[in-house]
Amino acid sequence: MRRRSPTSQSFDDSMEKGQGKNHHPRVCLLASLSGLFWFLLLYFHFVILGGNHVHDSPNLDPLSLNKQSIITPQSNPNPLNRATIRNAKVEMDNELVVKSKPLEKNVQQPVVKPVISDNSSRRDPESYSFIRALRTVENKSDPCGGRYIYVHDLPPRFNEDMLKECRTLSPWTNFCKFTANAGLGPQMENAEGVFSNTGWYATNQFAVDVIFGNRMKQYECLTNDSSLAAAIFVPFYAGFDIARYLWGYNVTTRDAASLDLVDWLQKRPEWNIMGGKDHFLVAGRITWDFRRLSDSDSDWGNKLLFLPAGRNMSMLVVESSPWNANDFGIPYPTYFHPAKDAEVFTWQDRMRKLERKWLFCFAGGPRPGNPKSIRGQIIDQCKESKACKLLKCGQSGESKCHSPSSIMKMFQSSLFCLQPQGDSYTRRSAFDAMLAGCIPVFFHPASAYTQYTWHLPKNYSAYSVFISENDVRKKNISIEEMLNQIPPEKVKEMREAVISMIPRLIYADPRSKLETLKDAFDVAVDAVINRVTRLRKDIIEDRKYDNYIEELSWKYSLLDEGQTELAAHEWDPFFEKPKDRSAESDNSSAEAAKNSWKNEQGQQ
Repeated sequence: MRRRSPTSQSFDDSMEKGQGKNHHPRVCLLASLSGLFWFLLLYFHFVILGGNHVHDSPNLDPLSLNKQSIITPQSNPNPLNRATIRNAKVEMDNELVVKSKPLEKNVQQPVVKPVISDNSSRRDPESYSFIRALRTVENKSDPCGGRYIYVHDLPPRFNEDMLKECRTLSPWTNFCKFTANAGLGPQMENAEGVFSNTGWYATNQFAVDVIFGNRMKQYECLTNDSSLAAAIFVPFYAGFDIARYLWGYNVTTRDAASLDLVDWLQKRPEWNIMGGKDHFLVAGRITWDFRRLSDSDSDWGNKLLFLPAGRNMSMLVVESSPWNANDFGIPYPTYFHPAKDAEVFTWQDRMRKLERKWLFCFAGGPRPGNPKSIRGQIIDQCKESKACKLLKCGQSGESKCHSPSSIMKMFQSSLFCLQPQGDSYTRRSAFDAMLAGCIPVFFHPASAYTQYTWHLPKNYSAYSVFISENDVRKKNISIEEMLNQIPPEKVKEMREAVISMIPRLIYADPRSKLETLKDAFDVAVDAVINRVTRLRKDIIEDRKYDNYIEELSWKYSLLDEGQTELAAHEWDPFFEKPKDRSAESDNSSAEAAKNSWKNEQGQQ
């Protein structure tokens, strides 16, 4: 065993004595250094390295769209991401595809003040499959950016088969002649020189289904990639469908095609993106044909617009409901369907130069079975005036009353054309009159002002005259005196306003395309796209319209830009429903729809 030397033992002893003197400070130093080491190690791991994962998914502003994300129709063979579809936040009436707070359905802008959630509760905009459609608008080199339309390839039973069975579309006449020429009907002769030499057809007033569908085939921004679509069109001939079964059929038969359509659509991946809120369809009939209140066979029409899926889609009809938000008025078809801009310009110039010898005119018959109708008073006032031209519809004047040339000739020779309610709120005659450059005189706001908000100026006094039907009914006013009080210069301005509106009130020939002008089809499609785009941005921003009142839907379209709250309106009395009999207005509208069909029968 090795022995330690005395020297070394002495050194160790001295060291032990020294360590005993400085023992605690050194222990503290070592502990501090060790703690600092572990602090730096943990800080590097959780803050420096962990921080790199916080920004893996960029926080994209929902309205700031990245051009590099734009995908052209040719570059996307798989338009829909099924996982994204399953996560889509959509509402189907009162049922949600996923559990989330529902958006108020079918909101029209501007509306009541929205509630916007804070950024922390919003979903990543990239998770919405329709973000790709929104981004197309930023591709300035793409003329179709933000305008693409995807058209469902429906089975032919929903459209083309109806045309093959056109004899069944009306119980009183062979409707086949009206489906000719892409839905324009037979071409009319111009023996009296009332029309132009080209572009005039004997178009049925309820033929918009096929006219609109054929115009869509010529739309310049169609896409096979539904994820790029600003809106999705459903080419279902809803008007033709109900026309077959309105008389003598039970509700099961009347509802069959609508239920079949909804079942087909809801199985499509495109539907699940927004629960159908980006879908739209056209029906060339009044809305009351699709709003049956019960399942009784004695009730009128079908229930397409009361189905949950029907409530989510936008339906374009020739007369909409002032108390519902899922239908929108589009013009009745006139007889003029130009193929070129030049045909429109020539017609407008001709209407400007016409001499109009009559102060006002009226074409129509009385409604003795309707105590609310003012047609009888209007006919009486016209008969008593030397400044009024009357074309009374009835047994004695039936042939002229339903002759397009006779009607257009009278409109062309008059300054003002009286347009009281028809069997329902609206009349085709109003559009024939404006086509002739005749200033329309309306007696109920739902005959035009709250109906065709996409196609007519909000400032209705610029192109028309409004006389309350209540004043006519009470015999408080003279129509002739009121019209004579309008200064000639003002009349000239109003007539020019009417003539300038002609392009957006007519449907161009579906077999061609106007070069620069936008027709009624173009205006409607643009409006649908704008509506869907606003809805999508609302979803991204998580805007809620909790105070939206659907029964006052007619008011929202009248609000000026920037207005957010409803107020009392001078037209409120026209749209009030009896509080104790809330269905009375709907029942009277259904009765009006029946009367419309009865009068249509007399016109055949």
